[in-house]
Amino acid sequence: MNNAPEKVVYAIATMDTKAEENIFVADCLRNAGIEVQTVDVGTDTPPITAPDVTRETVLGEHTLPENAGRSEAISEMSRSLVDFLTKQNENEAIAGVIGIGGSGGTALITAAMRSLPVGLPKLIVSTVASGNTAAYVDCTDITMMHSVVDVAGLNGVSRAVLSNAAHAMAGMVRHRLPTEYRTKSLGMTMFGVTTPCVTAVRESLERKGFECFVFHATGVGGRAMEGLVRSGLIQGVLDITTTEVADEVVGGLFPAGPSRFDATVNMQIPLVLSVGAVDMVNFGGLETVPSKFRDRNLHVHNDQITLMRTTADENVAIAKWIAKKLNRSSAPLRVVLPEGGVSMLDAPDAAFYDPDADSALFETLESEINVSKDRHVIRSPHHINAPEFSQLLVEQFETIGGHVDL
Repeated sequence: MNNAPEKVVYAIATMDTKAEENIFVADCLRNAGIEVQTVDVGTDTPPITAPDVTRETVLGEHTLPENAGRSEAISEMSRSLVDFLTKQNENEAIAGVIGIGGSGGTALITAAMRSLPVGLPKLIVSTVASGNTAAYVDCTDITMMHSVVDVAGLNGVSRAVLSNAAHAMAGMVRHRLPTEYRTKSLGMTMFGVTTPCVTAVRESLERKGFECFVFHATGVGGRAMEGLVRSGLIQGVLDITTTEVADEVVGGLFPAGPSRFDATVNMQIPLVLSVGAVDMVNFGGLETVPSKFRDRNLHVHNDQITLMRTTADENVAIAKWIAKKLNRSSAPLRVVLPEGGVSMLDAPDAAFYDPDADSALFETLESEINVSKDRHVIRSPHHINAPEFSQLLVEQFETIGGHVDL
């Protein structure tokens, strides 16, 4: 007998103001044959219509602060919703999540959606979906649908939009790919200036039966990769291009974020790491480079991107930042250093060639990383884009992660 809980779609809204719309969405889903429960995340007056899941259930052990302002109440309810959905997902009770919101409701609901695994259907109908949605989606797979009219009652437009959203959710739930299709999956980071290396590594490992996901190392790319690691969709990482750390430490356009590497370390999966493109910090157009950096070695990549060469002191700080993270790892780990240069621009006669700056990076990593049976630092005399270096990366991954499988 199968005692597993039946999975449901959670239809979420502040039902003190948007109960009618949320019930309409739920009815559309039920009519499409989808099991659904309405969830109230209101923080003001009681819900207009009783939900299937009350705000008190969502809050659990949390409480809304007395006499709190609206923003404080929304933040607390959002944290509670994160905990609630995380628990339901751990219990394998979620088929999908659909939300409705204005600016406040969108912020509340999408924060919780971002905590859910990549691949789990999540969609929100929002009044702010036609603008800059980066703060709501970040590096996840949230689908946002513009409400066109405000979420303020049902009418010809809102019914059409909400119906489309509900049936889109029904389609995602009903036709979700089975987990059996997945192969041995690896994550890799790449920048334009490390493309030859990463391409060679990818092609070599694909010939050996691995599926390789390549992420552009623009801050969002690294976080997206680690989101898949947390979701269990990546079983090994070749973090070849760690340039995001340079932007994090120095203050560039594509920062790694304070939690970079944490998912890989916490999930204890095999990791081969290099220092691709840490010779550069990214800024916008030349006019956007901060005045304190105007006398530095700058390279105009295009009208939108200006690159700045990292100094020896900055490379010491970058190396320490990386080492502090990696020293927490108890999984097999290899740090592979290309003494011939870390990017296309870091080569003899190229704009960022600076052996002293590279030496500071390599020496600090060697001295700061706690070497153990499973944690090694390996130097190579080759440039990062040399065939010999990419082959070394493949060999090192095969040593620690060749057994990777689902």
